[in-house]
Amino acid sequence: MSEAPQINRLDSGDADFEARLTQLLDRAPEADLEVTASVAAIIAAVRARGDAALLEYTNRFDRRSVTAAAQLEVGPAQREAAWNSLPADLREALDTAAARIRVYAERQTLESWEFGDAFGNTLGQRVTPMDRVGIYVPGGKAAYPSSVLMNAIPAKVAGVGEIVMVVPAPGGELNPVVLGAAHLAGVDRLFTIGGAQAVAALAYGTAAVPPVDKIVGPGNAYVAAAKRLVFGRVGIDSIAGPSEIVVVCDGQTDPRWIAMDLFSQAEHDELAQSILISPDRDFLQRVAAAMGERMAELPRAEIVRASLAGRGALIAVRDLDEAIELSNRIAPEHLELSVAEPRLWLQKVRHAGAVFLGRHTPEAFGDYCAGPNHVLPTSRAARFSNPLGVYEFQKRSSLIECSPEGARQLAAIAGRLADAEGLQAHAASARDRS
Repeated sequence: MSEAPQINRLDSGDADFEARLTQLLDRAPEADLEVTASVAAIIAAVRARGDAALLEYTNRFDRRSVTAAAQLEVGPAQREAAWNSLPADLREALDTAAARIRVYAERQTLESWEFGDAFGNTLGQRVTPMDRVGIYVPGGKAAYPSSVLMNAIPAKVAGVGEIVMVVPAPGGELNPVVLGAAHLAGVDRLFTIGGAQAVAALAYGTAAVPPVDKIVGPGNAYVAAAKRLVFGRVGIDSIAGPSEIVVVCDGQTDPRWIAMDLFSQAEHDELAQSILISPDRDFLQRVAAAMGERMAELPRAEIVRASLAGRGALIAVRDLDEAIELSNRIAPEHLELSVAEPRLWLQKVRHAGAVFLGRHTPEAFGDYCAGPNHVLPTSRAARFSNPLGVYEFQKRSSLIECSPEGARQLAAIAGRLADAEGLQAHAASARDRS
């Protein structure tokens, strides 16, 4: 048995609970000033010097020795070869996951619509896909073929004209599973670049990398800062923070399962947050013991230990009602309702990126193959934001078509309102149609 990991212990009945909870949930400042300054300089350099700056930063940060921008692109033939090189069982798993993601995404498509009003006018909304999007796939501490599928497939379902993928290749190493996933998902172009320089290239374009209309996908602090700075030039999905999970449990689930569910997010990186909330204090102790038992199974144990010690927690509460209310305050990226009658408790959940219902639904299924997207709002953004989906890649245009009689009816209303705002050209333009 490994040594049990250190983890914060909180009890809602303690006098210092609110202060300790606030400290636990406190995030670092949204944009570290040094990181932002560095990223701004990188973006400016890529805008000014294009491929030359892109090569400079790629060679420096990814320990490469690329001499021409063309060497940064991985063509379709190489991606297909990577796919064919994968073991048959892995290809089958990726195929199945992709199919499930696609079926779910197809239910999200928005449709154009129109209706006629009482004045004989036609009003509506036209839905069209974006022309070109960029997907950022992390490639630093681990390889994420699942992120390729989760980002690219909804874009394909939406009808995006061209998908440009960027993924860092530290030391020049290309992960065949990531390349194979790009082939499977239908990525059009793939560049082995990462960090702020990749975001800048996608936003502004270089001779080698075409500019896109929107950038999606998670990354490190430098990627997040770059997305924040280029927003407005291009669209972005969100500013992703470290991974999060909250497990609400009634104490009846196998504690070994819950221990590994908490580990599943803690292993992402040292800043990830794993929280278990339960009214059963004895169960919390059994989960802590199970953590010690199962830690030896983890190749990334040191990352898990650092994550749990810094931001993880076992929280004792009065009852499940308080547990759900506390979860709503946290607004986690992932919420597991490991309880009897999870759908009953689901009615009380207001804020969560994704909800996993019941004892047999671990968050890991959502990361890979359940079907819903694993790109989710973090850092309490589930209060106002959504998972990545087909709708992120579709635009909506309003439609207005007036009949002669309808124009006369609207002219009087628009003219009067324009007069009230002191905008005489608006008023005259409207009354011309009367």
